[in-house]
Amino acid sequence: MNPDEPFMRQALDLARQAEAAGEVPVGCVITRDGSVVATGFNHPIGGRDPTAHAEIEALRAAAVALGNYRLTGCTLYVTLEPCPMCAGAMVHARIARLVYGAPDPRAGAAGTVFDLVRSQALNHRIEVTGGVLEAESRELLQGFFRSRR
Repeated sequence: MNPDEPFMRQALDLARQAEAAGEVPVGCVITRDGSVVATGFNHPIGGRDPTAHAEIEALRAAAVALGNYRLTGCTLYVTLEPCPMCAGAMVHARIARLVYGAPDPRAGAAGTVFDLVRSQALNHRIEVTGGVLEAESRELLQGFFRSRR
């Protein structure tokens, strides 16, 4: 089994929590040294906060848990490729590695539309692994949007 899958499965569980709350189903887990440091899921609608993406929520919680805004040595798992806002926050936080499920053909900032996380113009670059449990991540998102049409 791929060693990233258990953490991505946890992110998928968090995405389902977001969906149950009426939010776009995206979940995020941040680890360091193989242990979960923080989690988050989308809730911009309920939180009335346009920045309340799963990654931002998890980054905030990880910074508190670790007592530092620099999250060096951490891996961020997320069910959908990060948007530019989240990718920028990850670079500023010095995330070491990003693992995502489904690519985002409209706003993906880890190589699909933009590549902020590996940009030579920035002072930090993130190692990226995409497509982990991609089918499950994609189906969760597609099912959510199908039910809204």
